[in-house]
Amino acid sequence: MKGMKVSDRLDSVPMSGIRKMFDLAGPDSINLGLGEPDLDPPKEAVECMNAAALAGKNKYSPTAGIPELRDAIAQRFSRYNPSLSRKNVIVTPSGSTALLEITQAFIDPGDEVLVPSPGFVIYAPHAKLAGGKPVEYRLTEGDFQPDIDYIQERITPNTKMIVVNTPSNPTGGILSKENRDALADIARDKDIMILSDEVYESFIYEGEHSSFLPYLDRAVVASGFSKMMAVTGWRLGFTIANEDVMDALIKMQYHVCASPGMPAMYGVLGALPNIDPYLVKARETFKRRRDLITRRINEIPGMHLEAPRGAFYAFPSFDLPVNSQELANECARNGLICTPGSAFGTFGENHLRFSYAASEEKIDRGMDILADVVSKYRGKKQ
Repeated sequence: MKGMKVSDRLDSVPMSGIRKMFDLAGPDSINLGLGEPDLDPPKEAVECMNAAALAGKNKYSPTAGIPELRDAIAQRFSRYNPSLSRKNVIVTPSGSTALLEITQAFIDPGDEVLVPSPGFVIYAPHAKLAGGKPVEYRLTEGDFQPDIDYIQERITPNTKMIVVNTPSNPTGGILSKENRDALADIARDKDIMILSDEVYESFIYEGEHSSFLPYLDRAVVASGFSKMMAVTGWRLGFTIANEDVMDALIKMQYHVCASPGMPAMYGVLGALPNIDPYLVKARETFKRRRDLITRRINEIPGMHLEAPRGAFYAFPSFDLPVNSQELANECARNGLICTPGSAFGTFGENHLRFSYAASEEKIDRGMDILADVVSKYRGKKQ
């Protein structure tokens, strides 16, 4: 039926390689494929969300979100930029929506968007959906830093945006201060904007977070609460930007969703000012799991992992006579869900991604399966 044809722009982007893996696995599989914390949310968040709903706060909010939450976000992130106020903040229905709205608000057809490789699966599709052209830039092997020389070689007069993700999904790498400053200098010198996805800012195990919030003259920062508070189902994020572009972001959001969900905003507001003790415990839990999965992977001949320094993803490399999609497929057939590195771009090949936002028991069982699968391929290699 001609009138029901899918648009070319949607047809040009693939379905997420993360989601595809679930179809191959059995119901009792160990799921290390999805970046979803298995922790309980802060009790204040749930209590305040319920209280808001019971009190009748179930209507449309202002398009940019309730002022009290915008104030609280500005206050929390003023550690990176003391000048922040609610005028710099828009609350969004998920961090993913924040990324989509930013791209739609600033990218025109023909604009080029530099996206990290390996990098999260929606950056390139978002550029395409806005009519732009995604151009991959390489992350260095091991510490997964942006390759600054590689980036500079790929900048053209059409380059409009550089997407940065720190801590990184899928690699767990954290951006160094030196590379953050180098990217900010490039953005200034070439009149390019930075889109910085900092949703895993709460989960850093070694080193410090190098935020782009001090550079709002050339950067827009997207983040969210799904990971921070283990409320992925609430779909609540935020964008921080210079006041002079906030009207454009609010206009874009109105046409996407009218406004974010009211009860969830009050839930987050109830927990955010005193979230640090919760995050300390969460980081301790994830660090133990990080150490476990790093040790287990490095015990498997043919696989190597440098301990990720942030987020909750392990992105080991492998030296086997197989590509990452087939290796992930074989893991799934044997009861372990993970994601092929190729799902995250050209430079993700020869890697797998595992989420360690799962119990230590599941990690151990999953690594047992991985060791068995890898041993079969090593036998073929010999």
